[in-house]
Amino acid sequence: MTNKLLEMETFVRVVEAGTISAAAEQMALAKSAVSKRLSDLEARLGVQLLARTTRSLNLTDSGRSFLIQAKDILSAVEIAESAAAGSRSLLQGNLRIAAPLSFGLMHLNPAIREFLKLHPAVTVDIDFSDSQIDLVHGGYDVALRIAELGDSRLAARPLTRIRHTVTASPGYLSNKRLPITPQDLLDLDCLCYSGARDSRWLYTDPSGQKGAIEPTAFIKANNGQFLRDMAIAGSGVIYQPTFISYRAICSGELITLLADYSWREVTAYAVYPKTRYLPLRVRAFIDFLAAYFDRDEPYWEREIASATKS
Repeated sequence: MTNKLLEMETFVRVVEAGTISAAAEQMALAKSAVSKRLSDLEARLGVQLLARTTRSLNLTDSGRSFLIQAKDILSAVEIAESAAAGSRSLLQGNLRIAAPLSFGLMHLNPAIREFLKLHPAVTVDIDFSDSQIDLVHGGYDVALRIAELGDSRLAARPLTRIRHTVTASPGYLSNKRLPITPQDLLDLDCLCYSGARDSRWLYTDPSGQKGAIEPTAFIKANNGQFLRDMAIAGSGVIYQPTFISYRAICSGELITLLADYSWREVTAYAVYPKTRYLPLRVRAFIDFLAAYFDRDEPYWEREIASATKS
C-alpha cells in the first residue's frame, strides 16, 4: 500500500508541477525515480494517465479521472492519520511559502516561529520577493499577497486589512508649511515605492470624495523599509502601508499628515492553487495566519491607536 500511495503522490506532484523535472526537484528525487514511479503506476493500472511529448505532459481522460480520486485519497489518508494520532503533533513535512519582502521580514518571522512551536515536525522554505511568483509551476504551497487578486487559478483566504498613510519626520517638517490638502504634498520631497503597479497616492477626503495625486519622486526605491528609514532621517514624505511605518509612528519618529483623509486600503491574502491537493500542514498554516493577523484590526493598527491616545 505504501508504494501505491507514493506512486499516487508522485503522479499528483507531476501534474501540479507541469513537468517530471520540476516535480523531481520539488520532491528532492532523481528524474529517473519519478519517471519510474509514473511508469509503475500506469503499468499497475493498465492505463495511460499522461500523454508525454518532448515538451509537455497532458492528462488523458483516465488521468483526469484518476487525479480527482488520487487527491481525495491522499487527503483522506492524512486526515485519518491525524485523527488516529489525536493531536496536532502529526503535522509534518515541508511548507513552501512565498511572501513580499517587507511584510515577510517584519511580520512573518514571529508568526512562523509561533506556528513551528505548535508543529515542530513541520519545516519551512520561504521565498521573499515583491514580484508575484507563479505558485503552480514554482511548487509553492501558499503565498501571501497584498494586492488586488486576478489569478483565477488561485484560491484566497483574507488575512487582514492593509492601510496606507502619509508621514514625515518632525525634522523634515520643522521648516515646511504643513500640507492642508493632498495637492500640497506635491510641493514636498516625496519618497516613492517603485514596485507599485499604480504610482498614484490614492485617498478619500473627509466628505467621502475619492481622489489621487501622482507625485514626482525625489527618491524612488523598491523596498519600503529603505524608504521608511530615509523618511525618519528627514529626506521627505512617504506614502506606505502602516505595517512598515507603525513603530516609527508610535515612537514619534514619523508624524502622520492629513490624518482626516483616508488613504489606500487593500487586503492581505493567503493564496494557494485551487486545483492542488492541500496537505493538512498547509491548511493548518493558513488557519493559523488568519487567527494571528486579525481580519479587521491587525496588531500594528492597535499599537498606533494606543500610541495616539496616550
